[in-house]
Amino acid sequence: MFADQCFIDARLITPDGVSLVSRIWTPQGSGPWPTLLMRQPYGRAIASTVTLPHPLWWSDQGFAVVVQDVRGQGSSEGTFQGFGQEAADTAATLTWLRERPECNGRIGLYGLSYQGLTQLLAPPDCPAPDCLAPAMCGLDEREHWSCEGGAHWWHLGLGWGLQLAALQAKRRNDPGGWNEIHSALVDGRYLREGVGLLERHDPKGMALRWLQQPADQAKGWTLHRPTDAWLRKPMLLIGGWWDPHLRGLLDLLTTARSSGGNPELHIGPATHLQWWPETNQLLLDFFNQHLKNSPPHSQGKTTEIRLWDQGDATWSRQSGSQWSSACWHLSSQGLACLDPTDGQLLDAAIPGSGTCVIVHDPWRPAPAVGGHLSPTAGPCDRRIVDQRSDVAVFSSAPLKTGLQLCGRPVLKLKVSADQPAFDLCAALSKLPAGEEEVQQLSTGVLRVRQATHSESDSDIPFINITLELQPLLVSFQPGDRLRLSLAGASWPAIAINPGDGKQRFGPPNSDCRVITLCLQLDEATLQMAPLLVPQAA
Repeated sequence: MFADQCFIDARLITPDGVSLVSRIWTPQGSGPWPTLLMRQPYGRAIASTVTLPHPLWWSDQGFAVVVQDVRGQGSSEGTFQGFGQEAADTAATLTWLRERPECNGRIGLYGLSYQGLTQLLAPPDCPAPDCLAPAMCGLDEREHWSCEGGAHWWHLGLGWGLQLAALQAKRRNDPGGWNEIHSALVDGRYLREGVGLLERHDPKGMALRWLQQPADQAKGWTLHRPTDAWLRKPMLLIGGWWDPHLRGLLDLLTTARSSGGNPELHIGPATHLQWWPETNQLLLDFFNQHLKNSPPHSQGKTTEIRLWDQGDATWSRQSGSQWSSACWHLSSQGLACLDPTDGQLLDAAIPGSGTCVIVHDPWRPAPAVGGHLSPTAGPCDRRIVDQRSDVAVFSSAPLKTGLQLCGRPVLKLKVSADQPAFDLCAALSKLPAGEEEVQQLSTGVLRVRQATHSESDSDIPFINITLELQPLLVSFQPGDRLRLSLAGASWPAIAINPGDGKQRFGPPNSDCRVITLCLQLDEATLQMAPLLVPQAA
């Protein structure tokens, strides 16, 4: 196979004199061919094979494949500066590629995460490719890449930043730095030492810059804006229910629609790095259709939005604006953290009542499990976490009829805290009829600073909060129950809130305070917002 279908490495010189290196795979026989382009920072030999087929597979399907080391990474020259550098280099690469003998002029872009956003960044006058397939990415560096609910992604932000720092150490022939970073990631020390490692080994890196910017303020953050011409091109969006960039992908769909585009969207049972096998055929059908004018492998027109149901493990076709109108109220006699039968999710016709106290102890913070931000991303059974005395649980009665929830779960309630700042972390789960398993469906977090709080206050006021959880689609059968779990931490998905109201977060330390939260449930609601956020008029 390798003897018959080898690759070549090729260089282009950008207008500012920097050499960018690409690896090119071609089919057997004589070209030119329709060409797939990926621009990535992790080394062209890897070619995103952690989720995508190797370029040799694509060349077997009749495509030339070009995987480029972006500026300042791999064998490419220059200094790596993150997303901001990519627009001009995208334009130079497309101009170069259209002149290559392997390329017949028809170009599709593909890749996930960083490689997804490089597809969308180009100068306004740059001619667009024929089609794009940006998977698991977004346009807002704060909301879609590094923060949620006013809190930085801790495990993910440090882990990704240190991976890039290690690649930089390798480029400058610093094996000691590479080993220091790698060992910290392997044994878990990065959660405590990660910021220091970034300061030593990649002080000007994008990840450290993100961690140093306030997560609860939009000022100073970059929102990328692809040109309308690019957003109107055929586009395939692939996302996962347990991927941290899912909100970004949904917002990208909304942005493309507002520009006159109509992307396909498939959200499946996937984490960021673990996809479902059928994605290979989805991508192949898409590129065959738009680069070869071949009909899709599946019969009929590709559906606009296709979602995997977490409840019955089947695919569902949705309009995108569809969501459940179900609403629940919360009730507790004060023991929701200690008695699993005390906290209740009540039908909308029954008013909520009571209060619930959650005590967050930084010595033993409530852990993050499963979901889209934790080190164990994906579906999970969270029953052990729900048994902790610092986790309040609210469960519905067994459902009398089936129910499908589709959209973004939104929790609204009043909270008071005895410290100037606090976190509220939520999880939504399914309790199947007749089983003890607690199937976690969605998680979310909100970081709050109380501007008017004084430690001398004897009567601490309640404030209204709104917490949005990860989008979902799930079906329930009669007898199933729904559960909402609330805690004051989600470690190490997010850093520990010290409670003092200052912008400094990290691992548990002696300065972190015990934080007592009081939830007022009389007007608390849990309901579903649309899957796609409506565009402002």
